[in-house]
Amino acid sequence: MDYNNKTVWITGASSGIGEELAKQFAEQGAKVILSARNIDKLNQVKDELKGEGHRVIPLDLSKPEMVLQDVSAQIDSLGPIDILINNAGRSIRRAVHESAERFHDFERTMQLNYFGAVRLVMNILPQMMIRRDGHIINISSIGVLANATRFSAYVASKAALDAFSRCLSAEVHSHKIAITSVYMPLVRTPMIAPTKIYKYVP
Repeated sequence: MDYNNKTVWITGASSGIGEELAKQFAEQGAKVILSARNIDKLNQVKDELKGEGHRVIPLDLSKPEMVLQDVSAQIDSLGPIDILINNAGRSIRRAVHESAERFHDFERTMQLNYFGAVRLVMNILPQMMIRRDGHIINISSIGVLANATRFSAYVASKAALDAFSRCLSAEVHSHKIAITSVYMPLVRTPMIAPTKIYKYVP
């Protein structure tokens, strides 16, 4: 595909998979919109991108009500979004029986991984439908397919996004909008750094 002058919006773009995606899309000539909470890191990534026209939009997707406010204020000035990549995510590794006093872990994970992504989709989808063109890519997890132990909060949030995506795909197919879920395996990124055992896993 020719990405020249295509606009690609990537969440979680300040590190890991999102940062690498931003660099690869920029290398292919795309204009990249980078979003995450850390504006300093976002600007650092932006400065490393090839080409021009890239933008930084700080977003805290764990607060969906702020996403609506922040994105709505800028959506018209951004122009057409050709590709949206919902990559931002939070992972919690803890057994269910150890989470009896930590229900907020499930709430926080769902707020970011599911509600934040859905809110962003709902802001961008109308313009894609009018143009009859667009691609929404959700970075999911192999855990959704493998029932990974100790990851119930994380996998459940990704499974919810997965189900939303399948339903959405059926709705927007006639509008020439593609929906893709990518079931990533374990990737060595800052998100998994707190789990020390992963240092010894390929």
